Amino acid sequence: MKIIDWRFMMKKTLFLLLIPFLTQAQFLSTNVDRIIAKIDNYYILRSEVESLVLRAKEQQQEYSPCQALESLAVQKLLVAKAEIDSVVVEPDMIDNQLDARMAEMVRIYGSEKNIVEQFNKSIETLKSEVREQVSEQLIAQKMQQTITEGIQVTPNEVRKFFNTIPKDSLPTVPSEVEVGQIVKLATLTQAQKADLVNRLKGFKDRIEKGEKFEDLAKEYSEDQGSRQYGGDLGWAKRGQMVPEFEAAAMQLKPNEMSDIVESNYGYHLIQLIEIRGQEFHARHILLRPEYKRLDMTEPTRYLDSLRNLVQIDSISFEKAVRLYSDDENSKFSGGLLTDPSTGSNKMALDLTMEPNLYFAVDTMKVGSITKPLPYRAPDGPTGMRLLYLKKKYPPHVINMKDDYEKIREFALVNKKNEVIDKWFKEAIAEVYIKIDPEYQACKLFEQ
Repeated sequence: MKIIDWRFMMKKTLFLLLIPFLTQAQFLSTNVDRIIAKIDNYYILRSEVESLVLRAKEQQQEYSPCQALESLAVQKLLVAKAEIDSVVVEPDMIDNQLDARMAEMVRIYGSEKNIVEQFNKSIETLKSEVREQVSEQLIAQKMQQTITEGIQVTPNEVRKFFNTIPKDSLPTVPSEVEVGQIVKLATLTQAQKADLVNRLKGFKDRIEKGEKFEDLAKEYSEDQGSRQYGGDLGWAKRGQMVPEFEAAAMQLKPNEMSDIVESNYGYHLIQLIEIRGQEFHARHILLRPEYKRLDMTEPTRYLDSLRNLVQIDSISFEKAVRLYSDDENSKFSGGLLTDPSTGSNKMALDLTMEPNLYFAVDTMKVGSITKPLPYRAPDGPTGMRLLYLKKKYPPHVINMKDDYEKIREFALVNKKNEVIDKWFKEAIAEVYIKIDPEYQACKLFEQ
């Protein structure tokens, strides 16, 4: 009986996914460098292997030199075949990828100035040095997508795949639930709004009188991500910031400060640093309402009344969500919450769930609705919510009736795995590969 071997697929996907990260190890070089492998017209240097091992270590992953070499060899093989098959990546895509990685670097190091000081190279030089590498990674990814493009599985294939799994090897699916919510956010009083606006106006006045924006941002801003960098948010393209922030920032001249701007995140004082074309570089001071001090009386009263109407069947829960919930992410899906790791409405009922949600749902009966419970959105706004337990699935051995979608995903991955396996065996036979004797023990492509 065939046993599913996931190792080959893992080797040719996870290793490639590791490569795109841009870290300091990317720019390390060794004193003694040499070619250790040749794949068609592409070379692999010892320094590339060492750099990849270091980058994996920086991300708390164990990576042996043989694994790093094989990862690079897989990428070179994909690129070599892409060249033969005329699979290309447009320059704009490479530029966008470089910009995205540099934006991530700015987020990590605080500013482009800090990056330049850290690496002792200009931003353009750093981009130029990694451009070829980024290009190869994108081409390899596109080649891999091309190989598995259009692959689907039929219900019959899903069933056949399921039947290949030995009965004593079938995994157990933990208890899962489908939970809906109706959210009612608390609103700020005029006095609370005025307090935040006046504080920011006070900061603006102090800056105009000579204090540094960065110093006040470090001391007072409630944006924990930018606070340590003096409120510096790095370069942003159109559409990256919330509309209110972007509209205000794009109207400023360099070093000019905005009026007080309100967004879903709170209240901002913005200063434009630089602008080039459709990009802008700004810093801000963010103040949020003291959510714990917001009055929950009205949201609680509102939801209590709504709960009574649902319980006497005056309105369905789904219709109440659509008409009255303040949560834009769930109001058009019957209020159903989504597991962020899978995108499914079925959520594992275990400690991976948000703690407050877990303890509320754990004791609920199917069809029941909680009383109004405290709620806080991921981006800060606070209020109350009703939770509705729509379905509960007990722990069980995976089966076609209850877990078809999960099994279908497994079957699809397995089918792609087989196609990639076949492709690599054929490609290895067609492409010239030479490995340095020092690395022959790695036995590349043999697993």
